[in-house]
Amino acid sequence: DDCLTTGLSAFVAIYGSCTKSDLRMQLAFERSVEIGPYRCSRLGIGTWSWGNRLLFGYDESQDDSLRDTFDYCVARGVNFFDTGDSYGTGPRFQGRAETLLGRFSENNGSSDDVVLATKLASFPWRITPGSFERASQDSARRLRCSSVPLVQIHWSTANYAPWQDKVIWEGFARMYEKGYAKAIGVSNFGPRQLRDIHHFMRERGVPLSSCQFQMSLLKRSAIESGLLETCGELGIQPIGYSPLCLGVLTGKYSVNQLPTGARGILFRELLKGSQVLLRTLRAISAERGKSVAQVAINWSLSQDVLTLVGARSVVQAVDSLGATGWRLTGQELEDLDRAARACTQQMIENP
Repeated sequence: DDCLTTGLSAFVAIYGSCTKSDLRMQLAFERSVEIGPYRCSRLGIGTWSWGNRLLFGYDESQDDSLRDTFDYCVARGVNFFDTGDSYGTGPRFQGRAETLLGRFSENNGSSDDVVLATKLASFPWRITPGSFERASQDSARRLRCSSVPLVQIHWSTANYAPWQDKVIWEGFARMYEKGYAKAIGVSNFGPRQLRDIHHFMRERGVPLSSCQFQMSLLKRSAIESGLLETCGELGIQPIGYSPLCLGVLTGKYSVNQLPTGARGILFRELLKGSQVLLRTLRAISAERGKSVAQVAINWSLSQDVLTLVGARSVVQAVDSLGATGWRLTGQELEDLDRAARACTQQMIENP
């Protein structure tokens, strides 16, 4: 169809001769992640930008491009899409990403093959287990599914409202037991918090399937804190988001060429403090014949995490899919890690 032809043409123009079957084989090589009852592609699509006017300038005229991006990714073997019930700016667009995913999945005819994962926000007014059960049902309606494949706690309240944590955990245990969610997971938890909720769920006989966290060359705290190791120890699938740091690690920006809006303010200091890393990325990019973004994404994939990338157009999706089907060498990984440690600025938590 049109979006596949457009995507393939873009890939050929940028990376040389390639066929649809070549890319299917690349994605099949990555398709080895198990979350609950599902087998998921190692590369997934994050939808934070879908409906986000503040950081990404979303408006409804972009919906056709987002639909084409979804169709392109599904046709290429990507079957994991991550969203959240708080994704979307303001009352008008809150839940917009879920709504779009549900519509695209239903219209594409891929509902049975695609794993739609959402996150429920730990809002302060959600103070009962039932409020989270109802939130999961609201998400299911927007996603147009009877039971959400994966529902995740968006963040822990341990640092500011520790009493709410157990309420949230109880709500998630119930939604799994009642079949509102096929699998449950967490997001933005530290290693101690992960052990605590894993113990709670194990006592209830509820499997904890995934743990999502920020993961990039400018945010390596999941490695340094032992969180990634804890996931492996507990048998929990790690999911890494923001491998490109909202675009800092695409190689497209400099201190003299910043994105507009709020990202430009954030990027100014990050770019100043990460020049050694960007030079290393560009050197490997040139040597490998890959884009800078592909090298940064491949670093994340090389940490054995399901890696989420943002995509608002087929061209962006083509570039991200080009990060699969190959591996950085041990020396290249060492060079990138060394350059990352030399950075004087790190990505902030949950920007």
